[in-house]
Amino acid sequence: MKGLTVGFALTGSFCTVEQVLPQMEKLAEMGADIVPIISYALDTTDTRFGTAEGFKKRIREISGKEPLATITEAEPIGPKALLDVLVVAPCTGNTLAKLAHAITDTPVLMACKAHLRNERPLVLSVSTNDGLSGNAQNIGMLLCRKHVFFVPFGQDDPEKKCNSLVARAELIPETVRLALEGRQIQPLLLH
Repeated sequence: MKGLTVGFALTGSFCTVEQVLPQMEKLAEMGADIVPIISYALDTTDTRFGTAEGFKKRIREISGKEPLATITEAEPIGPKALLDVLVVAPCTGNTLAKLAHAITDTPVLMACKAHLRNERPLVLSVSTNDGLSGNAQNIGMLLCRKHVFFVPFGQDDPEKKCNSLVARAELIPETVRLALEGRQIQPLLLH
C-alpha cells in the first residue's frame, strides 16, 4: 500500500463502524495515505453505537486528516484523480441502492461517482438488513459494474434477520490489494 492514496468512505451503518475503523488503521499502517469521506448521517448522528464527534475524532487520528463531509469537498476526487482506490465501508443498503441507480446526493456517493469516472477500483463493504430482499437487485447490478469490487459478505444472523448481509471487514485490505490488480477476491459469498 506504500505510495497509494486510499479513499475510505464511511456511511451510517453505525453497528459496523467499529469493525471497519481498524481496517482503515491497518491500511494506514501498511503505508497508504488515507483520504476519509463521511456520509451526512455519520457526520451528524449520535447513536447507541457512538457519537458523530467520537467517530470523526477516531477517523482524524487514523488518517491525520479532516474527513470530507460535503458534496463540494468530495467532487474534486474525479477531476483531480485524487485516489488510487476508494473503499466504502460500511456500505449501507441506502448507499448501495443510490449507487446502483446513479443517484449522487451525499458526499460518499459523489466520491464514488467522481472516482469511477477515472476507471479506478471502488471497493464496497456491504452492511444492510435487506441485502437478500429489497437490495438484492442493487447488489446484482453492482456486481456487474466495471471497476466495482465487493468485500466478501454473508448473512450475519440468518435466524433473526434472514435478509441481512454484512461483509467480513478484516478482508478489506486483501480485497483492496486484489481490486488494484483488477481482480475480485474469492470466495465472494461466505457462510
